[in-house]
Amino acid sequence: MAAIAPPSSSALPVSLARAPRVPAATLEPTWVRTLLIIVALAFLTLFLFVPLASVFAEALKKGWDAYIAAILEEDAVSAIKLTLLTAAIAVPLNLVFGVAASWCIAKFDFRGKSILLTLIDLPFSVSPVISGLIYVLLFGAQGWFGGWLQEHNIKILFAVPGIVLATIFVTFPFVARELIPLMQSQGSEEEEAALVLGASGWKTFWHVTLPNIKWGLLYGVILCNARAMGEFGAVSVVSGHIRGQTNTIPLQVEILYNEYQFSAAFAVASLLAMLALVTLALKSFIEWRLRDTHEQFQEQGS
Repeated sequence: MAAIAPPSSSALPVSLARAPRVPAATLEPTWVRTLLIIVALAFLTLFLFVPLASVFAEALKKGWDAYIAAILEEDAVSAIKLTLLTAAIAVPLNLVFGVAASWCIAKFDFRGKSILLTLIDLPFSVSPVISGLIYVLLFGAQGWFGGWLQEHNIKILFAVPGIVLATIFVTFPFVARELIPLMQSQGSEEEEAALVLGASGWKTFWHVTLPNIKWGLLYGVILCNARAMGEFGAVSVVSGHIRGQTNTIPLQVEILYNEYQFSAAFAVASLLAMLALVTLALKSFIEWRLRDTHEQFQEQGS
């Protein structure tokens, strides 16, 4: 009797042929999966949900009137304005740098490419305090350019320019690091086709590259903005902690807490907590859109 050959994938229904195989490692007993879920939820509750809820509980401990008064206090308003100004300057600059760097790394091969990637990752490995000290060594009174700055009455440290520079340094990898793998996975075939058809470099970027990377770009911008508004270490070194002038929201929280104004400190801190929640919501939405975009690319490739 002739052996019956197993059906080929082409003879199977489309839904079965395309169904992904479930790895054996995921076929765990129900009690194991339940235990892992409980451990994960307990960890999140202990280290995330409880501290986050306590921030809002302490902020509202003395009522809404005290909460609003703490946020509208003159120094707090100044800190909020400075934080928004710093982010408004740092994020667009990092956006331009991130797009340019990721374009060069993903689309071209050149000497020093690995060095450029290492430099982009540098702020991830350097302490924010060290990042601030770098600018002190450059622009401080005894720094490399300190004498020249004093002669021309230009103030970098203990002023807005120093805060912006320190923020740019610690946040510039975010956009580039989100776009580099995305551009590398997409390849350069579409851009090459557009150039062959006569499109200019700007039109190719605007009509071909940008639509393909828009969600990844927005993802990096959101993370960059959240870090820029919440940065403490580097900004603390270069700001001078001048109340009403060089204090950002995190520095204002530290000052209020050290002065035992706990309700006011938690009220201002709740602004950063709300920013974190909004960032998390936007991050989840963009991850969903990125997943859909990736699936569309896979379907087009197949």
